[in-house]
Formats: sequence, structure tokens, C-alpha cells
Amino acid sequence: MLKDLAQRLFEELQQQLPNGSESLPQRELHIALQAALSRLDLVTREEFDAQTAVLLRTRQKLEALEQQLAQLES
Repeated sequence: MLKDLAQRLFEELQQQLPNGSESLPQRELHIALQAALSRLDLVTREEFDAQTAVLLRTRQKLEALEQQLAQLES
């Protein structure tokens, strides 16, 4: 994914810069992009989906407990 992003960014910058790839080494762009992304607090899609599933199960348990509590109170 990072390699694809770096490649797309490199190609876009090549089109925008007047001298093209002469002024922008691809390896250095990849390293800079990797360093910038590593400083961000990002998670993978799999980790996000797993946490979403945990949250859904937790919400369902909470709703069930709220219903039980309402029944006990009445």
C-alpha cells in the first residue's frame, strides 16, 4: 500500500514539476513518505474492522443489560 501511494505521488509530482524526475528522486520520496506516515497514529483496515466488531458486540451487551435493568426496576 505504501509503495503504491509513493508511486502515485511520485508520478503526480513528476507531472507537476518543471524538470520532472530529475529534481525528485523516487527512493527519497518513498523514505520521506514512510517517515511522515509513521509519525501519524494510523491503524490498518483489519485492526479497524476488528475494533468495530468488538464495539458492536459491546454495544449489544450494554443494550441487553439496560433492558434487564429496566425489567428489574419495574
